[in-house]
Formats: sequence, C-alpha cells, structure tokens
Amino acid sequence: QVQLVESGGGLVQAGGSLRLSCAASGRTSNYAMGWFRQAPGKERELVATIDWTASTTRYADSVKARFTISRDNAKNMVYLQMNSLKPEDTAVYYCAADRLPYRPGVPGTASGFGSWGQGTQVTVSS
Repeated sequence: QVQLVESGGGLVQAGGSLRLSCAASGRTSNYAMGWFRQAPGKERELVATIDWTASTTRYADSVKARFTISRDNAKNMVYLQMNSLKPEDTAVYYCAADRLPYRPGVPGTASGFGSWGQGTQVTVSS
C-alpha cells in the first residue's frame, strides 16, 4: 500500500474554486486513482476517478462539468480542480488508490480502492 496525503481544502464562497492535491509516498503511476467525499451524516460518495493511463475519467453526476480530475505520474500526484463550488459540495474529501495495478478502467465503488488518505475539509459558504 502507498500512503496518500491530501491538501488544498479550505473555506470558500459559493461560486469559488479550489484545487485539491494528493501526494503519494510510493509509486502510483500504475494504479487508478479516485477522489471521494463524505458529508456529515452521509455515506462516502465517489466524486471522480482516473485510470492509470489517464485516458479515462469518470465523475459523479453532481460534479460533472464543474470538477476535473488529473494526475502527474512523474510526481505521483493526483489533483481535483473544483470550480463553481456549491454549499452541497461541503465535505471531507479523500484521495484513494486502486487495489490492483494496471486495471482496465477504474473501480466503480469504494471497495475497489485499497489505500486512502486522511482527508481534507472543504467548506463552501452560501
């Protein structure tokens, strides 16, 4: 397993932007990566995923056209650019790495991810 550390969260007004970063302690270039979020009293939700080749990305319907996931395999970094933020985007955001290397596509659920970061809080005020 690799260790993942998220950063970039904070407090922003509705309509604003944030860029989350996920730094991996080990090599993640061969693993699909994902961003999840969990709001108080709600289940963890898959936000965006990117396959290990960076050719396939998927987004939750609630964030499509507003969020963009990307990766820099040379730096073992994954990013989540969040634009047009809404109060309902308020949550703790987690970075996760696939359990399996070289997987075609991306896991569809949290159970497919084996390494998790500690999370970074994003708060969007109205």
